[in-house]
Amino acid sequence: MKSFKYWQTRTIIMTMLGYALFYFVRKNFSMAMPGMEADLGISKTGLGLFLTLNGLLYGVSRFVNGIFADRLNARFYMATGLALCAISNFAFGFGEDIASWLTGEHSGSQFTNTLILFMGIVWVLNGLMQGSGFPPCARLLTHWIPPRELATKMSVWNTSHSIGAGLVVILCGYIMGNMGIGDAHTGAWRWCFWIPSGIAFTGAVFLFIFLRDTPSTVGLPELAGTEVETQKKTQMKTQMKTAKSAQAKQAKAFLREKVFANPLIWILGLANFFVYVVRFSVLDWGPTLLSQSKGVSMGNAGWLVALFEIAGIVGMLVAGWSTDKFLKGRAHRTCVFCMLGAAIFISIFWQLPAGAPLWLLFTTLCATGFCIYGPQALVGIAAANQATKKAAATANGLTGLFGYASTAVSGVGFGYIAQHYGWNFAYVSIIVLAVVGMGVFMLMWNAKADGYNENGENQSDEEYNA
Repeated sequence: MKSFKYWQTRTIIMTMLGYALFYFVRKNFSMAMPGMEADLGISKTGLGLFLTLNGLLYGVSRFVNGIFADRLNARFYMATGLALCAISNFAFGFGEDIASWLTGEHSGSQFTNTLILFMGIVWVLNGLMQGSGFPPCARLLTHWIPPRELATKMSVWNTSHSIGAGLVVILCGYIMGNMGIGDAHTGAWRWCFWIPSGIAFTGAVFLFIFLRDTPSTVGLPELAGTEVETQKKTQMKTQMKTAKSAQAKQAKAFLREKVFANPLIWILGLANFFVYVVRFSVLDWGPTLLSQSKGVSMGNAGWLVALFEIAGIVGMLVAGWSTDKFLKGRAHRTCVFCMLGAAIFISIFWQLPAGAPLWLLFTTLCATGFCIYGPQALVGIAAANQATKKAAATANGLTGLFGYASTAVSGVGFGYIAQHYGWNFAYVSIIVLAVVGMGVFMLMWNAKADGYNENGENQSDEEYNA
């Protein structure tokens, strides 16, 4: 037991470290954008297109990698994926040199087009490889943590993405404000890719050395219900084959009823689209928005975006607690108040003048993060409750697709608005989308907390909340 606890703790720590480092070679792009715009002349629309393509392909990649990760050694899979992401970031930093070598020029339309094409391909490849981060973690955690402990321990593990995103924006904020050539810090954006890629590659080596796959690979017994243990029961599986065939038909019918024909799941998916648009608009464009519309230095912008993430963690915890304490598990109602709060605080932030005190910018931006991260977590919980435990994964997969699709708006859409209409219109668009998201959540205001009652699968609301 003591040996198992050691390896369990070691696995949780190493996967948290590894997944945080995936964000080092993904969210660094946001901090580099102002420098890329100034040094390379890439428009905001072009930068937004980078974000959109990376986000969309990440969503597809995460699904595809999930299929492979269930069948391959998670230790090698995760370490290799992180190393490849690090290499792609390193190559991205040399984009200007490679475009110059290919065209024989240092400026001009041919040079710019080649530069954008090369960088676009590399960043798209990075998005594809980023999908190798979460699936092996999901495999490892379910093999090392018993089901009765999974929710608690995975909630701790889930802070890894905020930790990674927060640390990399602080690091890159320092890079953008202190490195490069001259007072304008020309070329500093390159180091936003080179330094994080070096850290991530080192982390990949650590994963390869210290991470292990399933308990059986270190001579320990598998947890009940895991893949390796199940393989020992082949004979029992054969006997149950006929019964499972009938169950499969029932399962398909259940999925149609509880997910694909369930209007509440589609409402949650649409609402999730607006949640992610608001979140990614602030997170991905935050450094550029802060520096160009509020006059904040890149060093301070990094800290502000990091604090936005930290406030989001607190917001998630408070939103979950409030849902159970005051709204009897009706997460969709909590989301209405959260989206309203996000719209209000973004409006206040918009009205703050350039050069406003940092503490005031900090307060309003953190309040926005506190509000918007609640719905991000609660949509998944609401979808799982409405679809019931038998279809929770499918329902979350569907609502997740809406979230990934949001990058079409938060990336190239937001960049186009900022470039052609200015930051005021960009702020207004975020506020409007937050209000629309609130309205979508209100469509299911009177819905029950879960979908169990209709099927007799669980206790009533009164029993559940007793």
